[in-house]
Amino acid sequence: MGVHRNARCRGPYGGEGPQAGGTDCSDPAVFGITRHDRPPLWVCPVHLGPSLLMASGVLWPPVIHLIGRVPGLPP
Repeated sequence: MGVHRNARCRGPYGGEGPQAGGTDCSDPAVFGITRHDRPPLWVCPVHLGPSLLMASGVLWPPVIHLIGRVPGLPP
């Protein structure tokens, strides 16, 4: 945990690069979602659920990793 300290949320669709439409969330990423043939999708708590349903390449059952601290909870 803490390796991706500066990671920003890419949810709910998980676009990469210039095709990142709909990924204007600037909150820090807290979770990493494993995807098939794509890099992990880093998301904030708000976009975790929608990303599992709408992002492309998400494995089922989903594989979710905690990569940061949830804001508002003690360390």
